[in-house]
Amino acid sequence: MHRKQIAMLRNRDFTQTGGSNLKNAPDKLQWHPAFCAAAGLEFHEDIERLELKSEYNLSKGSIRIDLLIIKEESDRRIKNEIGHIMRTYNVIEYKSPEDALTIDDFYNISNQVTKDTNNDGVIDQYGYYGFDWQDVLYKGYGERVDAVPINELTVSIFRATRPEKMFLTLQKYGHKIEEKYPGIYYVTEHLPFLAQIIVTQELEPGEHRSLRILSNHAKKEDIEEFLRNVEEMNTPRDRQNVEAVLQVSVKANDELYREIRRDANMCDALRELMKDDLEDARKLGESEGEAKIIINMNRSGMSPENIASITGKDLDEINAILEGKVPVLL
Repeated sequence: MHRKQIAMLRNRDFTQTGGSNLKNAPDKLQWHPAFCAAAGLEFHEDIERLELKSEYNLSKGSIRIDLLIIKEESDRRIKNEIGHIMRTYNVIEYKSPEDALTIDDFYNISNQVTKDTNNDGVIDQYGYYGFDWQDVLYKGYGERVDAVPINELTVSIFRATRPEKMFLTLQKYGHKIEEKYPGIYYVTEHLPFLAQIIVTQELEPGEHRSLRILSNHAKKEDIEEFLRNVEEMNTPRDRQNVEAVLQVSVKANDELYREIRRDANMCDALRELMKDDLEDARKLGESEGEAKIIINMNRSGMSPENIASITGKDLDEINAILEGKVPVLL
């Protein structure tokens, strides 16, 4: 677990570093960039064999998909069960908790990646509407129309809750819905490519915490387990993804994160990282910096008693800092 991750938990109105798109709309949750970060965490065991392209341009115009995942070895299965269906080129669409998912959305996405240009019943263009294949989907990866076989293309749609009405309509139109794994539904019959719909709140908790906490109704156990699990993620890429996921999850579940911060039995990940911050301040001889950290902890909803428990400082000393008896330059 790393310092920046818990800094985000302590400060409710944090901003992302590194020029992320998240900073551009402070009043509206940026679910899609956070989802792309969560996808990176979901597939981190295979990440060296995958290329993830967020907000990928399908044409020379402004048409985009949320995420394109290119798998280097199409015949080697991704370990994460969400990726079991995936082939070489994988189109990912994400519906945030604020977005609906209807039958129109499903067919729109399907139409975007396939087209029968001469109405002979044979798919002969894989891309968006009237654009040429060479200029659209996966431009630069194929030099001719059949450079990317349709059996190397998959479509995955993610949503927090189950789209019951859409499932019923798909079945009415002759498609088959199969729950391959908990929360992972394969859509088959009358489709030229492999497709799945992922209901993130139905996913197996132990394997998919990064997606499960991207919700307006995240569960405490998912958040705490996510924080424990990310202790083992040490690469800069993983740390950046963790920060992006937490930023949106914290803002979407403010009261729940306040409860976690107030809990005297907080998970070890939170406790340890807070100690790291304080230890750094001590090593630098920055008593004022330490006091600032204590004030921020209290502002984020943590009681003086819990702060004392975590920091090892006397409760009277904590209260003195919070009551302004210790001068601090804020």
